[in-house]
Amino acid sequence: MAKIVKYRQERKKPLQMQEPVAAYAPLRKPVSVADYSYKKLKKVMDAAPFTQSEWADMLHLSERTLQRYAKNNTSFEGIYTDRILLLQEMIELGLETFADGQAFYNWLKKDKPVMGQVLNFHSLASDRGIQEMIDQLLRIQYGVYT
Repeated sequence: MAKIVKYRQERKKPLQMQEPVAAYAPLRKPVSVADYSYKKLKKVMDAAPFTQSEWADMLHLSERTLQRYAKNNTSFEGIYTDRILLLQEMIELGLETFADGQAFYNWLKKDKPVMGQVLNFHSLASDRGIQEMIDQLLRIQYGVYT
């Protein structure tokens, strides 16, 4: 009978990348959702000429609830913080695009036919409407207004 010979196989180490890890810094400081108080909203509110009633409608809150946030200076819940940040971005772009806050406000109040739909102040009741307003403001800035 033949003798069984066992061969030793060398175990190869898996190849590893030798490149250094790239460190990517965030473009802006992220906002903590749990940290967005009424004082921060008040700064945004002061930049735009919206009434408290209009702010309440855009945030899907009652005016009384918004007044309670103001009285207690409590932090907003995450869903409201996201909406506020989106509105803040739109307001900053609008004030950059137009000469003053009142001109921006008048522009928001007018009906704007854009790609088969009408954008107006009521469009700010949804995240999609706010984003479409932001897109429209960017088109104006780049000179491709439709």
